[in-house]
Order: sequence, then C-alpha cells, then structure tokens
Amino acid sequence: MAVQRFPVVKADIASSSNPSLPGRLGPFASRMFGWLNTCRSYFAAAAIYNEMRGLSDAELKRRGLSRDTLARDICEACERGQPR
Repeated sequence: MAVQRFPVVKADIASSSNPSLPGRLGPFASRMFGWLNTCRSYFAAAAIYNEMRGLSDAELKRRGLSRDTLARDICEACERGQPR
C-alpha cells in the first residue's frame, strides 16, 4: 500500500490580497462607532426633550424655544454637538 504525499501549500498571511482581521474589521468598526454615536446623540435628545416638555410655554419662549418645534430644535442641537 503506497502512501501518497501532497505538496504543502502555505498561505501568505501578510500579502495585500489577504487583509488581516483588523484590516477587514476597520470599516465595520468605523461604521459601528458612528452608529453608536448617533444612538447616543438621539438618546440624549430624548432625555432633554423629556425634561423640557414639562415647561410652560412662557418658560420655553424665555429660552427662545417654541413647543411646536421643540423636538426638532433639540435633535438639531444634539447633532451639532456630535463629532463627525
């Protein structure tokens, strides 16, 4: 009974055609980080809105806000504060 031997093939792990795990995860991690920042921003906006919705119209006007646009103004303020 003859044993057949096959040639050993070694993959070049450092080649540019086979990016490393951190290289492949970089774009995904970047998008995930951006998504988490967006979630954090909107969560903060929801918390601020929850506090401010109980204010009287006079108090909102004193702060330069309107009840009609309160949610939009808060979201815009939180988006401006978020690093891109």
